[in-house]
Amino acid sequence: MNHIEVSKDLVQFIQESPSMFHSNQSIAKRLEEAGYTYLSESSTWQLEKDGHYYTKRNDSSIIAFQIGSDLSDYHFQMSAAHGDSPTFKIKSVPELEGPAEYLRLNVEAYGGMIDSTWFDRPLSIAGRVLVEEGNKAVSKLLYIDKDLLIIPNVAIHFNRKINSGYDYNRQVDLLPLFSAGELKKGDFDKMIAEELGVDPDQILARDLFLVNRQAPSIWGYKDEFVSSPKLDNLQCSYSTLMGFLAGDNPKAVNVYCNFDNEEVGSNTKQGAMSTFLADTLKRINAALGFDLDQYHQAVAKSFLISADNAHAAHPNHIEKTDDQNRTFMNQGIVIKEAANQKYTTDAFSQAVFKRICKKAQVPVQNFANRSDTPGGSTLGNLSNTQVSVHALDIGLAQLAMHSTYETAGSKDTLYMIEALTTYFNSNIEIEAADYAQMD
Repeated sequence: MNHIEVSKDLVQFIQESPSMFHSNQSIAKRLEEAGYTYLSESSTWQLEKDGHYYTKRNDSSIIAFQIGSDLSDYHFQMSAAHGDSPTFKIKSVPELEGPAEYLRLNVEAYGGMIDSTWFDRPLSIAGRVLVEEGNKAVSKLLYIDKDLLIIPNVAIHFNRKINSGYDYNRQVDLLPLFSAGELKKGDFDKMIAEELGVDPDQILARDLFLVNRQAPSIWGYKDEFVSSPKLDNLQCSYSTLMGFLAGDNPKAVNVYCNFDNEEVGSNTKQGAMSTFLADTLKRINAALGFDLDQYHQAVAKSFLISADNAHAAHPNHIEKTDDQNRTFMNQGIVIKEAANQKYTTDAFSQAVFKRICKKAQVPVQNFANRSDTPGGSTLGNLSNTQVSVHALDIGLAQLAMHSTYETAGSKDTLYMIEALTTYFNSNIEIEAADYAQMD
């Protein structure tokens, strides 16, 4: 596929993924279409060389792995991304009555979004609902494919300071309008029950989030840009997955990870700081007949690419980025580094990745924050608290990170796929931090 076809497939993937539970389902579907076998964490794993498998945790994080056919250089070559994005979560008691006949939903922030971007857009809800079926509590996915809600701005006539900067109160200003009189308290669960084909009394609990319904767009006179909700970080979830599916390393075990909860710190049972990756690698090791010492040897020779989108230099505010270590859309994969180790990139891991990109003929660029501006964190150093390996943080340059509608370059997704395909098709032999050889 060319970069426009890849961008079209990316936005299709994003539209299939209105919540982290749906992105997990979308990834699992693509894995199964490629011949991967699902393994429950609660079952015994029977693994074979040259086998293709995946497992899930909480239905919102997923790890897939390809076992090499001979494992003559037994180690793990891994990628990690995350499938969650900043949004608003609906509280357990969701409805707020009034004033007058209005009915609003009570929501709280999930992650660090740009509040102003959520106003005056068509919204819906998506996530999972736990329903009672006999003596079971059963999880069901929900996405209401309809313009359902809106968060209305206050008219400029009542807020003359709106264009001079305004401090939004999330308990006051950011509550979505659900009805102006047609619906009453209790109708929220009735709506969910109707969508799921159950009785309202069967609803036990919900993890439901607001979804921006604005359609993605590939735009510009030369189709240079792609804009969409959730580019951070479904662009990396998608591109690392496509590279993983195209890869084949007979000497090692290739591993694809897509974690939940990065936007709220990753310290959950299904986040990058959880035991999910370590548990999976240890179970692979045991099922293949290796002992604990062989596991530690394999980890010492392993490598992780952490992929989470990066900041493009802003056309109106170039001063926000470092004079030399700034990045641009459509100019290649971004290697992210920070002296405070919020990014896990060091000289060793950067050198390995640059050789991968050279082999793939993919351009790279470097990002570092201004020295007077603290940056955010991502997956690499967090996952390394559980599985310590050589690792680096990369991403694709984008504008308006954490807006509900973000913009990236239409060429960069393909660059990431090509680099990750080369990575997963190459065998990287590592000796401590002394050298790395790539076949």
